[in-house]
Amino acid sequence: MLINYNFVPNSLSKMKITFLGTGTSQGVPVIACDCVVCKSKDKRDKRLRSSIAIEKDDWRIIIDCGPDFRQQMLREEIRSIDAILVTHGHKDHLGGLDDVRAFNYINHKPAQVYATSKVQRIIKMEFSYAFDKNPYPGVPEIILQKLTNRPFWINNQKIIPIKALHYNDDHFVFGFRMDDFTYITDAVNISEKEKDKIRGSKIIVLNALRKQKHYSHFNLEEALALMHELKPQRGYLTHISHQMGKFSDVNHELPGFVKLAYDGLKLTF
Repeated sequence: MLINYNFVPNSLSKMKITFLGTGTSQGVPVIACDCVVCKSKDKRDKRLRSSIAIEKDDWRIIIDCGPDFRQQMLREEIRSIDAILVTHGHKDHLGGLDDVRAFNYINHKPAQVYATSKVQRIIKMEFSYAFDKNPYPGVPEIILQKLTNRPFWINNQKIIPIKALHYNDDHFVFGFRMDDFTYITDAVNISEKEKDKIRGSKIIVLNALRKQKHYSHFNLEEALALMHELKPQRGYLTHISHQMGKFSDVNHELPGFVKLAYDGLKLTF
């Protein structure tokens, strides 16, 4: 029996989405690369590591906190965050957690970071100084919240985790649905059960690494096939490598309801 994951939003307020970064683990341009994408003058071909900010009412949630977190916060002039959701434990998705120190100071509270038990162990290992019994003054203040494959609430917002494989059962990521918006990155396979959580979303963001097949990420063909299957009103592609091609070329190849995302893109609905 299919479970109906469509729900009436608990607020009539508009939701604002900001793409903080839309690139892969290396970003674009890639160090020492002379390809046409990396040398492009189009700002839409400049991609920081993938992350988004979601705002509604008086709260803001960040999904992923990569090495470019500081630069992204400064560019968007973000002064407060209520929570960080970590999709998985790779460095390009959590490497910027040290910079939550600024929000600790400005907001006078620890950062609430939601992650699976496995990812929490990675965070405690990579940022061990933040979890010492007698920490050095000024280390980031982080409260880890356990993330499982069950819906949860932050403030007045219901959040539905969506499990997707990043390689196999031992390497998975969590995407998230909030109201009619779904965000999934670094996926290569999503089960039918998890797809049911996405159905009915008006806006869907999926990763699309490149045009060629990849062992741990959707390529363009696979991402578009899933968009056609799930039928959102609008679809956006993220986690894009320089191998995909230039924004101006690839965007013209896409079906009308799907677009490449780019850093700084803002959606309101």
